[in-house]
Amino acid sequence: MSLDRTKIQWFRRTMREWSRENFRDFPWRRTKDPYAILAAEFLLQKTDAPTAAPFYEQFIDRYPNLEELAAGSIEEITALLQPLGLHFRASRLQETATILVEQYKGKIPKIESKLLQLPGVGKYTARSVLANSYNKPCAVLDTNVARILERVFGLKGGGVKSRDPLLWRAAEQVAPKTKVGIWNLTLIDFGAAVCTAKNQNCSDCPLQRQCHYFESSL
Repeated sequence: MSLDRTKIQWFRRTMREWSRENFRDFPWRRTKDPYAILAAEFLLQKTDAPTAAPFYEQFIDRYPNLEELAAGSIEEITALLQPLGLHFRASRLQETATILVEQYKGKIPKIESKLLQLPGVGKYTARSVLANSYNKPCAVLDTNVARILERVFGLKGGGVKSRDPLLWRAAEQVAPKTKVGIWNLTLIDFGAAVCTAKNQNCSDCPLQRQCHYFESSL
């Protein structure tokens, strides 16, 4: 599969222009600390960013580094994160911290394959850490990004969009070579604000001129 290069370039320009006025501000977006970003990704699993934000700040204040988290009380960690749901979130997070302290001397790997060996770390989380902490050119794919790619480029992914190989290849093709962390967050913001799953705002969408979904709905 190869997407049209001219359309990709237009898509990048349009998204960057939109982001200048609409990029959302969350505390984990103001740091390059890989621990803080990894912790944020755990809290963001199955949880929207505005809901996770206050819990993230409490969590980082209580557990400012991997060593503190690894040594923490699992009961206390669970109680802190319980309102976010996913009962296994706390145990996986502490287990990951323990592995990183014991096997990696408290350092978070810069290699995707090593990150994927950690409990609770999937492809999206691993690549988000690499892009946002280490400036690696790692595109990500979640339901928001998948929805945009399907609609704009007329793609059709499988049942679980975030795992679909076709959509992952598309995400990698449309991503720029630099500042991919900012690019990933831009798409996530756009999917949350404009190209939503329901009641999408097509009439005010800057992508409508070349959007396959919009054209087919006319």
